[in-house]
Amino acid sequence: MSQLRLYDYVASANCYKVRLLLAQLKRPYERIPVDIFAGETLTDDYAAKNPMRTTPVLEDEDGRFLPESNAILLYLADSTPFLPSEAFERAQVVRWLIYEQTDVIPTMGGLRFRLLVGRLAASDDDAIRRKQGGEEVLRLLDDHLAQHEFFVGERYSVADVGIYGYVHVAGEAGIDMQPYENLRAWLERVQRQPGYMNDLEPYPPNAAPGAGRSLYD
Repeated sequence: MSQLRLYDYVASANCYKVRLLLAQLKRPYERIPVDIFAGETLTDDYAAKNPMRTTPVLEDEDGRFLPESNAILLYLADSTPFLPSEAFERAQVVRWLIYEQTDVIPTMGGLRFRLLVGRLAASDDDAIRRKQGGEEVLRLLDDHLAQHEFFVGERYSVADVGIYGYVHVAGEAGIDMQPYENLRAWLERVQRQPGYMNDLEPYPPNAAPGAGRSLYD
C-alpha cells in the first residue's frame, strides 16, 4: 500500500490547513511541492490530478486524487475525534467549512494575498470592500465564540482547522484583530491543541503580478 501524498503550495493557507490536520492526526505523508506561479498547475499532468488546477490535492493510498482543501479535511477526519459522528454536529462542521469558503476566503483571504504580492493597494476600492467584508465576517465569528469554546460541539474539530487557516493571518490583510476578543482567545486555544504547528511561508517573488504564470494571471 502506498503512502498518502499531498500536492501543495507552501504559501497557501488552504494547503496549510491540510498540513495542520495531518500533523495533528500524526499521519505520515509525502509532501510534493507545487509552484503555482511557475505554471506547475497548468500542465496536462497536473490537470489529470485536478482539472480545476488548484492546490491542494490529496492522493490517497489507493492512488485516488481528491482536490479542495475542505473536502480533504473531511476525508482525513472521518472516524477521528476531529469530525463528530452525530449527524447534526457533523452537518454543523460542514456548514462552517462552507462559510469559510464562501465568506472568509473571498474577504480576508483574498485581500491578504493581493496586498502581500502587490496586486492591490490598501487604498484601492476592491481592497476597501474586501476589508469591510472581512470585518463583518470576523464580527459574526466573534459573536459565535462568545458562547462557545470551539465552533462545533464545544470541542476542537476540522471546522476550527478550516477557519483558523485564514483567520490567524487576518492581520496580514491589514485587519485589526483587537476588537475581536473572543476570536483572539479562540486562536490561542487552537494553538494549544496537541500536534499544532504552523509552517505557512510568505509568498515568493514570482507571485507578484507579471512575475510568473498561473491560474490567477
